[in-house]
Amino acid sequence: MAKDFVTGRKTTFGKKRSHALNATNRSWKPNLQKVRILVDGKPKKVWVSTRALKSGKVTRV
Repeated sequence: MAKDFVTGRKTTFGKKRSHALNATNRSWKPNLQKVRILVDGKPKKVWVSTRALKSGKVTRV
């Protein structure tokens, strides 16, 4: 999947643990949205996490 254009967040991997402590693989995916932002003064469609949008690191065009 895509990577966050602003913060670089991407899928992270780890283990899921049951009560019996069995370990199985799982992944955590960031909430990415395809939005238009200004990049070098020009509008561009990029993947941005909702966390970056909410915090104001990016403004939509």
